[in-house]
Amino acid sequence: MKYIVCEKPGEFILKEKEAPVRKENEALLQINKVGICGTDLHAYGGNQAFFSYPRILGHELASTVLEIGENPQGIKAGDNVVIMPYISCGTCIACRNGKTNCCTNIKVLGVHTDGGMQEQITVPTSILLPANNLSDDQMAIVEPLAIGAHAIRRAAIVPGETVAVVGCGPIGIGIMKLAQIAGAKVIAIDMNEQRLAYAKEKIGVDYTVKAGENTVEEITKITNGDLCTAVFDASGHKGALETCPNYMSHGGRFVLVGLSKGELTYSHPAIHAKEMTLMCSRNATTEDFEHVISVLDQFPTESYISHNVPYTEMIANFDSWLNPATGVIKATVDFKLK
Repeated sequence: MKYIVCEKPGEFILKEKEAPVRKENEALLQINKVGICGTDLHAYGGNQAFFSYPRILGHELASTVLEIGENPQGIKAGDNVVIMPYISCGTCIACRNGKTNCCTNIKVLGVHTDGGMQEQITVPTSILLPANNLSDDQMAIVEPLAIGAHAIRRAAIVPGETVAVVGCGPIGIGIMKLAQIAGAKVIAIDMNEQRLAYAKEKIGVDYTVKAGENTVEEITKITNGDLCTAVFDASGHKGALETCPNYMSHGGRFVLVGLSKGELTYSHPAIHAKEMTLMCSRNATTEDFEHVISVLDQFPTESYISHNVPYTEMIANFDSWLNPATGVIKATVDFKLK
């Protein structure tokens, strides 16, 4: 079978190997489509933390079951399934408290262990969810949207709130739509006017604000001086992360979804005066995946997936997906060739 491996930063190679053999409590899957995420881009660029090479990337996956044993989900051969790509230990303090998304021993497909850029893969049956009637395109975007769903759930968004989402990338766009579904009004913030236009026209956010010197002033006007009861950073940019509390109301919540490698600095008096709740949001749980599957018909999948190629053309196109000028939002790769 064919697979694509990132041998080292900046180098993909298309190779061939024997198909994997399913073990007990595993399923053998055919990979139909792989979504490309920021982690894949960073791994290719050589700036992904806790990463080793060579590695088969890919954890946003659409798949069909080829072989499977008895399982609690009732999944059988021929079923389409969504893969939760986080393999947790089940015994650590986080797992025992239901926080499998931040397991102390977590292994993420395509990051800590080989992922889905291959025609077939074996995975534990415990990380599979029935895809119901989802298309390949929809299955491939459940995981990034589940990250947004987890952030929304962490923040306990309620109808009527006005929230700000910083970063109109794939994760930020998901947070925006899921916040709307939860009943919130959404302010999208980004420096890229093309991304802001997408958030307005396709996601239907209530307001867009271009990041810059006047951002706080504009948010103040929009909210009649209240600012936002919840602010989500989906950029991972140090400057944005340090500025976000300025957009937050007194008594508000700041949710860090994007990841920055370095240290962040805040004025304690400023965040203390607001009694700011600061929380991080990492990965997602079964509950988040199930929520996304249940509301995915409300999401503009067709426009969200802006680029798609067969795996035979991925290597030639990957560099272009690093360039925002190409207008890429979400790129996907077909492994099931027609």
